[in-house]
Amino acid sequence: MGVLKPMIECIRSSGLLFPLSFFSIVAFVGSILALPYLIARMPEDYFIREEPQRTPVRRLVRNVVGVMLIFAGTLMLFLPGQGVLTVLVGVSFLSFRKKRDLERVLVERAGLLGVMNAIRARSGRPPLIMPAQSSRRRSER
Repeated sequence: MGVLKPMIECIRSSGLLFPLSFFSIVAFVGSILALPYLIARMPEDYFIREEPQRTPVRRLVRNVVGVMLIFAGTLMLFLPGQGVLTVLVGVSFLSFRKKRDLERVLVERAGLLGVMNAIRARSGRPPLIMPAQSSRRRSER
């Protein structure tokens, strides 16, 4: 508690308590409302298809949104909210090489695939297909 007391006093005296509290509440409510919608809208073959080509302006806008979501998700790791899912959605907005590989690792290692598929099931959407599953699905057809 010895370290926290000066930090709390600094936040109180600097006037940051209200803005930080407000941001925390807005980020929490925003993530609860937006993430299920975004996850349900993902195509089921999102993790196995190639990244589509976009215009430079659209790519710039998506990158700005992605960085903002990653920043908010990182804060939500310490504040109330769905931090890991928000970071994953933020990464999905970015454009860089090997992005799909990073997303697959995050989804599989963090155990998010089950959570994402549960959200999709509530929306009446099919589960997401991962690369190992894609060859099995093709053989079933």
